Amino acid sequence: MAQAPDHWDLAVVGAGPAGAATALGALHTAPGLRVALLDRTDFPRDKACGDGVAPHVLDLLAEVGVTGLVDDRHPVDRLRLGRGGLAAERRMARPAWVVPRRILDARLVDAAIAAGARLLRHRVRELRQHTEAVILDGEVSAAVVVGADGAHSAVRRALGLPRGAVALALRGYTPVAPGRSGAQVIEFGTRHQPSYAWSFDRGDGLANVGYGELLHEGRPAPTRAQLLQHLDALLPGTTEGGRDWAGHHLPLSTARWRPPAGRVLLVGDAAGLVNPLTGEGIHHAVATGIAAGRAAAAALRAARPEQAGERYARAARRILLPHLRHTALAARLARSTRVIEAGLRASAADQRVFDDFVELGLARGRLTPTAALGLGRAFLAPVRPTGRPQEPA
Repeated sequence: MAQAPDHWDLAVVGAGPAGAATALGALHTAPGLRVALLDRTDFPRDKACGDGVAPHVLDLLAEVGVTGLVDDRHPVDRLRLGRGGLAAERRMARPAWVVPRRILDARLVDAAIAAGARLLRHRVRELRQHTEAVILDGEVSAAVVVGADGAHSAVRRALGLPRGAVALALRGYTPVAPGRSGAQVIEFGTRHQPSYAWSFDRGDGLANVGYGELLHEGRPAPTRAQLLQHLDALLPGTTEGGRDWAGHHLPLSTARWRPPAGRVLLVGDAAGLVNPLTGEGIHHAVATGIAAGRAAAAALRAARPEQAGERYARAARRILLPHLRHTALAARLARSTRVIEAGLRASAADQRVFDDFVELGLARGRLTPTAALGLGRAFLAPVRPTGRPQEPA
């Protein structure tokens, strides 16, 4: 006779920030739940990412009892945005942190385990929904399952949901270049739109650097050599002494996000929730993870686990839907060189415009009247010609 699968109240597939946040949200709501965190690798482990952690992420984690997560890291309060000779550099309203995912993810997993979750080494390949439970690979049974398994989510595929627009990025670590110390630097592309290169100072002598661009249907994806070439063209010298280069896909959010109903939920990258303007995904991962965990706990407490998806959809839409609509519009506008350059001039001229664009790119911000007015003024102002370095074709 086949052995019955282990049964859990909640099984979370993927133990990155989205998965750990799901477990934390559930256990903070209902501490007695049996929660399994399933991941195919052991922690700590590396994860290709820009490593930027917005202060809003720490606000969310504090709501579920996690504090002090980055107390030993150096805050970064300067942000420089540029394109082809134009630049806007200001202090952010609140500092951010640059924390390698090897460190951040392990700390979040430890917090989830301390809250009562159990970490299991398991790679999920098959999901079957039954009347009373969801079965993973015939080995794990759960009343509710949350897919937090990233851009290539097995849970998403099992639900038959298509993947939307995707960007490709390459990340590495290099010594901090002169002039980029103590700052997060983003240089927008001059040929491929949308695209940008970045250099984020970690505070320990190294910077997280990389380049990413939107993938277009019918156009070959750029090679590793081409990505490095574009990075060095936009931020000269960035690739010197680089190591730990790794590529990753970014499933970009759209204005039309419809979470599935039922016992199976999707969060973070698995739900296609990466900011299309900046490639930032950790905030949405943590926000949707906590919302999914709370929704699952509430549905289980009501003895209606099949309503977890509906509860999650209501909560997540309140949190993100207006923001997703505004970022989708802004991403379309940003395909225009004139819009990007007007945004840079407006940000350089007005701290309030700069702050609003930072909120739009890092957390839940919107296209505010202040930002719109600043853009309008920048469009109407006379433009001084500048020399524009070009990326290689």
